[in-house]
Amino acid sequence: MEAPSTLDQARRFLGAKRIALVGLSRNPKDFSRGVLRALVERGYDVVGVHPSPPEGDGLRWFTRVQDVSPPADAALLLTSPGQTERVLRDCAAAGVRRVWLHRGTGAGAESPQALAFCKEHGIEAVHGLCPFMALPGAGLGHRVHAFFRLRKAPRS
Repeated sequence: MEAPSTLDQARRFLGAKRIALVGLSRNPKDFSRGVLRALVERGYDVVGVHPSPPEGDGLRWFTRVQDVSPPADAALLLTSPGQTERVLRDCAAAGVRRVWLHRGTGAGAESPQALAFCKEHGIEAVHGLCPFMALPGAGLGHRVHAFFRLRKAPRS
């Protein structure tokens, strides 16, 4: 696996005007819901992407990335490995050139295959970092996590 992205790359991603959040859980206590709340609280224009959109949250939902209107500038993938390839193809078809492949504690969107797809299609991929590490106003715990995560990561 490649070395994680830098905080500068993550912050460049967060400079997007409109972010498609792909893979939001129906469970209100899920990590993905916390990411959504944090983005919305900080004023990001976030839209949800899910094949069968959950109810609530006051979020505008679309079934595919290429259906997002107006189009998204970036996509944050909180997807399972089985869904990531399809979503990346959708991102490429929609002209989304910045993605964040979130892995979390288990098998998530980040994989060697996903990173290779992004390289082949000219998509800048943030990976190896938690979105909370790069958000403005991140708490001390997230900043410390970022410091140690990036400090021990080998650079290619």
